[in-house]
Amino acid sequence: MSARQVTSLTNPTVKAVRALHMRKEREAAGLFLAEGLKLTTDALELGHTPKILLYGPDASSQPLLQRAAAATAAAGGDVVEVSRAILEKVSRRDNPQTVVAVFEQVFAPLDALDPASAPCWVALEAVRDPGNLGTIVRTADAAGIGGVILVGETCDPYSVEAVRATMGSVFATPLYRSTAAEFIEWRKDWPGSVVGTLLSATTDYRAAEYRRPTLILMGPEQAGLSPALAAICDLNVKIPMRGRADSLNLAVATGIMIYAVTG
Repeated sequence: MSARQVTSLTNPTVKAVRALHMRKEREAAGLFLAEGLKLTTDALELGHTPKILLYGPDASSQPLLQRAAAATAAAGGDVVEVSRAILEKVSRRDNPQTVVAVFEQVFAPLDALDPASAPCWVALEAVRDPGNLGTIVRTADAAGIGGVILVGETCDPYSVEAVRATMGSVFATPLYRSTAAEFIEWRKDWPGSVVGTLLSATTDYRAAEYRRPTLILMGPEQAGLSPALAAICDLNVKIPMRGRADSLNLAVATGIMIYAVTG
């Protein structure tokens, strides 16, 4: 396996990879970090080849790493063997993965979304927590729904925290993004149900009749859906709270809705 070796934390490639922890650097470069050989292997199987592949000496003999390195090099990517100290700095962990890869971000335009290609889709308005966002992407993948639409100002699905929470599903789940105004206009042509979860709703989510394809709208935990997006739902439902807690975690609530719609 042909790879160059780097041991300096000031190496330009190492500095560029470390910088991807910052959102502005990710957006400027259109790149993101994925940690671990499993995530890298999953990405390759789904057609995503690393732009940069960093690995520690402990991983060099693993067949999956050798395959990933060969694919990266063949696609013109950079394959670099680095020290454990560099892996710690790049991952910001004391016990880092032995492989860190850099991939291109992929966002599809709303116009490319075919509602009929899947029975269920999810749109998230102003989601703030990357762990929640990553978990929703993972749940969307597990349930086999069409994809996740990010509406308005949301946290970054390609942050290290969000990617970790997806457990590799970031490579399998189509992501779309739009402004609220664009989404409201685009929704006018949606052929099935557009459903929102609202505290003021009177219909139990289990009793509702969902027309496919169903578009589920979820808002941030504190405020819920904005009035503008709540107004475009043709079906409002609630998930009943029977205990002391008066609300659910966003990722949990979204998962409940996805499986309610998809059966």
